[in-house]
Amino acid sequence: MATLLMVESWTQSTGLALPPLIRELGHQYVLFTRDPALYPPATAGAHPVVRDADEVIVVDTNDRASMTGAVIDLVCRRRIDGVLTTCDYYLEAVAGLSGMLGLPSAPPEAMRRATRKDEVRAALRRAGLPGPRFAVAGSWDEARAAVAEVGFPLVAKPVDLNSGTSVLEVHDEAGLKDAFWDVAGVERNTRDQPLARLLLLEEVLTGPEVSVEAVTRGGETTVVGITAKGVTGPPSFVETGHVFPAPLPAGVAAEVTEHVRAALAALGYTHGLSHTELKLTPAGPRIVEINPRQAGGYIFDLVHLVTGTHPLELLVDLALGATPRVGAPPADAPGSAAVSFVLSPVDATVTGVDGTGALDADPAVRRWELHVPGAVRRATDNNARLGHVLAVDDGDRAGERAAAAVRSLRLRLSDGGVVAPA
Repeated sequence: MATLLMVESWTQSTGLALPPLIRELGHQYVLFTRDPALYPPATAGAHPVVRDADEVIVVDTNDRASMTGAVIDLVCRRRIDGVLTTCDYYLEAVAGLSGMLGLPSAPPEAMRRATRKDEVRAALRRAGLPGPRFAVAGSWDEARAAVAEVGFPLVAKPVDLNSGTSVLEVHDEAGLKDAFWDVAGVERNTRDQPLARLLLLEEVLTGPEVSVEAVTRGGETTVVGITAKGVTGPPSFVETGHVFPAPLPAGVAAEVTEHVRAALAALGYTHGLSHTELKLTPAGPRIVEINPRQAGGYIFDLVHLVTGTHPLELLVDLALGATPRVGAPPADAPGSAAVSFVLSPVDATVTGVDGTGALDADPAVRRWELHVPGAVRRATDNNARLGHVLAVDDGDRAGERAAAAVRSLRLRLSDGGVVAPA
């Protein structure tokens, strides 16, 4: 049995799945958190992040010196075999603690570079990889000047947030002003960490969106698969669902794979999982964002169902320095798997959902979940999901099946209205 140190976690998706998986693999973990109340009770009781921990240590996880002292105290009384997190905001800290303990990790400077969207763009440009025109603005004057370099329309986004937060397509100076102050006016993220308050302005990329799920060890990257992604149109970019594997011609898949390998090498990313989002433009694959961690949005479930390889098991393997176990598909594996998200088209209070009985009766639906009743908002980022439906198909129609299941639902509103999910 190995003992892992988990530094915070997401509360949903991977945050719910990883804790019991660590136990199933025969290991245990110690949790570092600045506040256990960050992890609200789940349906069946305490949140798994807190519930499944062998020990919970309250420490200021936003302060490196405090965590260093807590780690020293911890290793004086018990062995720690690996350090991990599922939360983007602590990836650099995990790399630093791993290095201090002599445990496997990407270099902290590479992890910092990979978690900053502006530094990713700069690194890819230095490596000569094709990408969109871009500029970075820290003031309103810089934002206006950047338009001359990038041009309208453009995509504006913060350099250090995730889940599609504050990502907007901008067509004029009024929209640019809204985007700039949306980023400049927010001082801290949801984990109370200071933000850079820099706006990244990029040329709009056109074409279907995919993501590459990969594992890197010793600088060698193995691609586990490619996911097709559904994304709403502008002004916001909200993920509506995922399909695995993406139905791509072999030549296109090979080109995407090599592009991602070159990009990770350009960042100096030598150890860890990665979830790289790309647009398949008429000129070839172009990177949207690189995420130096496992995919969220239940993509890890889709990969596991179809390939037999569990990305979160790979996360544990990497933390322990073991060779990642990229397995073979089980005999009964579906040909495709998909998740479709339930999103509200309006700001409202949902009192109930009609149509869930049909989900239970649908043989293609493996799982569904809805977080209602309660107040909801029209989706402007990935945090506005009301739930999801996960479906499978022996062929390549899982995406159609999951989307049809969501379209069949109806949201009942407190004002008496009934609406279909967005």
